[in-house]
Amino acid sequence: MAPAAGEHRRERGRLRDVAALSSVVVLLVALLAQAAPLQLFDLRIFDWMSTAAPPPRSSSTPIIVAIDEPSLAEIGRQWPWPRSLHGQLVEALRKAGARAIGLDIIFAEPSNPQSDQALAAALGPDVVLAADETLIRTPQADQYMRVEPISAFTDRGARPGLVSVVIDGDGTLRRMPAYRDGFAARLLDRAGVSIESPAGGLMQAFGPARTYETVSYYQALDPEAFLPRDLFRDRIVIVGLSMQSAPSLDKGGADTFATSFTPRSRRLVPGVEVQATVLDNLAGALHLSPAGMEATFAAIAIAALLAGLAVRRGTGWTTAAVAAGVVFAAVLGSYLLLHFGRVYLAPTSPALAFLLVAGAQSARDFATERRRRRQITRAFSQYLSPVLVSRLAGDPSQLKLGGERRKLTILFMDVRGFTTISEEMKDDPEGLTSLMNRLLNPLSDEILKTGGTIDKYIGDAIMAFWNAPIDDPDHALHAVISARAMLKAVDALNAQRAAEAPPGVKITPLRIGIGINTGDCVVGNIGSDFRFNYSALGDPVNLAARLESETKGRHVEILVGDETARLIGPRIALAPVGRIKVKGKSEVVSVHTPVDAPDGATLDAHRALMTAIEAVGVGPDDPRFDELAALMPELAGFYGMTRGMMQAEGGE
Repeated sequence: MAPAAGEHRRERGRLRDVAALSSVVVLLVALLAQAAPLQLFDLRIFDWMSTAAPPPRSSSTPIIVAIDEPSLAEIGRQWPWPRSLHGQLVEALRKAGARAIGLDIIFAEPSNPQSDQALAAALGPDVVLAADETLIRTPQADQYMRVEPISAFTDRGARPGLVSVVIDGDGTLRRMPAYRDGFAARLLDRAGVSIESPAGGLMQAFGPARTYETVSYYQALDPEAFLPRDLFRDRIVIVGLSMQSAPSLDKGGADTFATSFTPRSRRLVPGVEVQATVLDNLAGALHLSPAGMEATFAAIAIAALLAGLAVRRGTGWTTAAVAAGVVFAAVLGSYLLLHFGRVYLAPTSPALAFLLVAGAQSARDFATERRRRRQITRAFSQYLSPVLVSRLAGDPSQLKLGGERRKLTILFMDVRGFTTISEEMKDDPEGLTSLMNRLLNPLSDEILKTGGTIDKYIGDAIMAFWNAPIDDPDHALHAVISARAMLKAVDALNAQRAAEAPPGVKITPLRIGIGINTGDCVVGNIGSDFRFNYSALGDPVNLAARLESETKGRHVEILVGDETARLIGPRIALAPVGRIKVKGKSEVVSVHTPVDAPDGATLDAHRALMTAIEAVGVGPDDPRFDELAALMPELAGFYGMTRGMMQAEGGE
């Protein structure tokens, strides 16, 4: 119950942390959404989304009469032209069947009286003239100034319409004019097209410059000579400047604007086409509504909630994939809402909220994981090889802290005759310590090479085990391989010590005994609240220690328990060397020692000899003792001990 309760507390704590993080992110992103840089970025996204597949224009889409370079050349006069010429144009367009005519030219001051009178005579209720409204900012106050056509023109029935536009902070025109007496709204009214009252919003751009059907001014003066028949019939006509040479981004020009299509085309759009675009937006109800703060906040909150759900149990590479999918879904959802719902909900804030929650939690998890890996590395670097420590740090799930039941192979090693050596070096404690280090270092290396875990050093002894904390299916085999390598390491050290000894000085060679046993144990962090050790407990551990001690009585260097021998099978030749009784139990255990048998027949001969010894069917003079000792030197001491016991029993 305790581990489950602890896990439940950790899960609840993580949920609280994720919920707190999500709440903070929602508030932070909601504030950022109101900042000018993020809003301008959202508008850039709007530019690309709204122009990716523009909707068809309205049925009332206008035709443009452009005051352009060919017209300047044909008319042969410097701009501004006489107003009487505009009067001729109005009469020509009316005669050609135009339903409404808009002159995107501001006539704010009188000019030549005769020319003004000629234009006034041509005007009527079907004509809309441009008006303007300018904001003048002074330290004292902000003042709007409205520029209207002269009364001589409006007295004849022509209506003024505001051509003023709103430019965003990046210099791009995206906003619909909200004027009730706007130029486009007045034109639609004059043409008899019913529309809703203009309420602002975002403008739908339909294309780059010259998207609208356009004819030159000089052509419209004489449509019968230059234009197809009935081109203007029942059409709304807008007249204004549209110079082909001016509207590039680097040059700019009078009455030209950057629109949502400018990032694609790199061209500015003449004001007359802007008015045509406004007219189509109004006539077809094609303008878009920006989502309000409430909708944006809701989207941010939903994105943060989704992110919290995605990381509530953990983070990893899948978190990045989910984040990429959510960002794509936010962009796609924004696009579909824009094109089918005519509402623009910017995907930036929801996507940012998701990424911040997922990213921040991933960073926290990464830091926690790094800290846990450092703790595992520090805790196990004493016991495991660097390779195994790296594996364990990379996959902490392989480690079950506390205690768990596992089948282990345990090894005990002890130095033979250590008391004698200590006595010889009693006047050189530093030398004795150095000697023990020279011995234990290579022995420890051999354990770690085969994936063993060093449990502890007990003076001149080592306890180690295999199959924890890292799984090792061949733990029994690896333990015996390690034990045999340890014997070779001792021989190598003895050879070094003999070579280092002064002439005439005889050293006492080091000898070790090793006991190995396999069985079910409890393994884990065992100790107190102040100090603990990763260790193993159980009867198999006690038997391994007993086997190590028994090597002296059996005159062999390694003793292997029966379960270890069973798991190894034929992969290493193991010679049975009798049975021992476990201390405190009535159980008798068969023991073995590894040998370099030249063939299977030699090992079979040894087993037959062991059977004969147990049946008291062999004497100490049996020639097989000497024959087998020559073939398997590892058993020479055991055979000598056995023969000695037989002789002693015979003497009695």
